Amino acid sequence: MKAIIIDDEKRARHLLSNLITQNCASITSIQEAQDLASGVDLIKKTKPNLVFLDIEMPNQSGLDILEYFPNQIDFKIIFVTAYNQYAVEAFKLSAVDYLLKPVDIIELKAAVTKAEKAIKSNNLNDQLNKLRDSLKQLSIDKIALEIPKGIMFASHSDILYFEADGMYTNVQLISGKHKTICKPLKHFVEQLENNVMFFKCHRSYLINIKYVDELVKDDGNYLLMNNKKKIPISKSKHDHFLEIIKETFM
Repeated sequence: MKAIIIDDEKRARHLLSNLITQNCASITSIQEAQDLASGVDLIKKTKPNLVFLDIEMPNQSGLDILEYFPNQIDFKIIFVTAYNQYAVEAFKLSAVDYLLKPVDIIELKAAVTKAEKAIKSNNLNDQLNKLRDSLKQLSIDKIALEIPKGIMFASHSDILYFEADGMYTNVQLISGKHKTICKPLKHFVEQLENNVMFFKCHRSYLINIKYVDELVKDDGNYLLMNNKKKIPISKSKHDHFLEIIKETFM
């Protein structure tokens, strides 16, 4: 395989190049670029199989590569970051591969092996499209909750679950507080339908899968949330839930 490393730090490029040379025999050619623009030019010129792309670069984030390839991508991307919480959250949402600096050899090998499989199966566009959607979701990470005193803006990550209560909805927050909102559950299901972290597991519940501790196959299937709340999961939703978990966390 041919690979390109895009990173504004020369030392970081060389370190990663050496790790790849010493541990990834399937990669036979490595080229380097010091910024996104020159990296994109190199990609178009050399047609690599694999691109290691740093996120934190001056002028342009590595995430901006999606703007250069809006329709189709024919190479695998492994993002590299010194830890950007916003980006890592997006990667987890979309199951896109990433490496944290300093790069661990075992994680590097695993990422390259996974990339080889994706390249052979020609499954390169799906994850990038999911990443694009995830980044959009995270850029608007607020929801408006109409409470008696006005409007409360809550971050998606602050919400454990929504529970139907007739024409009202109880919103449980990670702080332990809950708010009763004068809108039906359907309102929130429609509002969050494109956010992969929220899942309607039952006619009465919309959960944040980030806070599911366990799927319990006992006493009827239920989800154990991290506040110890047991939430039922419908039989018709069970397989779909497992698919989402595999795509997001495995």
